[in-house]
Amino acid sequence: MSAAPDHRPTFAAVSLSDRIGKAMPYLLIPLLVVVGFFAIGSSSSWLTLTVSGLAMGMMIFIMASGLTLVFGLMDVINFGHGAFISVGAFVGITVLLALSGWTGVPSLALNVAAVILAALAAMLATGVLGWAFERVIVRPVYGAHLKQILVTVGGLIVIEQLIHVFWGPDEIFLTRPETLKGAFTFWGAAIEKFRLLAVVFGLALFAAMLLVLKRTRIGLIVRAGVQNGEMVQALGYRLKLVFIGVFIAGSALAGLGGVMWGLYQEVITAGMGAEMMILVFIVVIIGGLGSVEGAFIGALMVGLLQNYIAFLEPKLALISNIGLMTAILMWRPQGMLPVVKAK
Repeated sequence: MSAAPDHRPTFAAVSLSDRIGKAMPYLLIPLLVVVGFFAIGSSSSWLTLTVSGLAMGMMIFIMASGLTLVFGLMDVINFGHGAFISVGAFVGITVLLALSGWTGVPSLALNVAAVILAALAAMLATGVLGWAFERVIVRPVYGAHLKQILVTVGGLIVIEQLIHVFWGPDEIFLTRPETLKGAFTFWGAAIEKFRLLAVVFGLALFAAMLLVLKRTRIGLIVRAGVQNGEMVQALGYRLKLVFIGVFIAGSALAGLGGVMWGLYQEVITAGMGAEMMILVFIVVIIGGLGSVEGAFIGALMVGLLQNYIAFLEPKLALISNIGLMTAILMWRPQGMLPVVKAK
């Protein structure tokens, strides 16, 4: 008489499989960097493109992080987010132009102080604008995605036209502060000073956001609200105030990203925010709605891939991000690190 087959579950195998699956999104960035190194061949060109891609990705992350939190917590599709990017850029650059005495001298302290003041002014302006935008435009259409798309696109158009009224219709060209101009040579590669600063700043902001979300009470409420808002309200927390605070913070981050992107491109236009929304939405989608870590990984992948492809095959650079989004969604339809909502 043969022994009965063993139907006991293989917990170790399941656990190992789950761990590998969870770790995969975090391995994509080093994998992409290694593939880029062998594809490009030249170590100096690879290093230049990698730093440029990381800087681009960090700035996209700054703009996308607020939007992914707003969608994850409030279930709001806000196409008006691009307006905050444009307004932040114009306010910040206006402050920098007013502080030309600080930016025009080769003093690192004065240059950095001017950039910080410009960033704070942009964040304040877009935070206030976000508060008004939420009260007047978004609040009446909570829960209605089609109406949200229509009214927020309308808000974006109106704000773009107001930028034309206040700053004029022409592009504004600018120069970076003296100590942030040019590049230095490392390992045979030319590394732009501002791009390296953007990488460091983006990493610091990402670390600060994780610290707030995972180590503070307000972060706990936000994460709990993303997963199960009804339970949070049942426990007595005023989730609507958290909604408003997150919307204001997301708008301020968009403004900060606008300043950084303006300095990166050295030109700003009223439509720059609407143009950036394509990349921002791609990052939010592939990262997983509501996931800051997913947005971070997605933004770096977008920045690195676009720079590598533009160097290797310029004609394919225009569709590289769409191709990346398609590949990620075929692999993980919910995005790389989606926030699992309680049912």
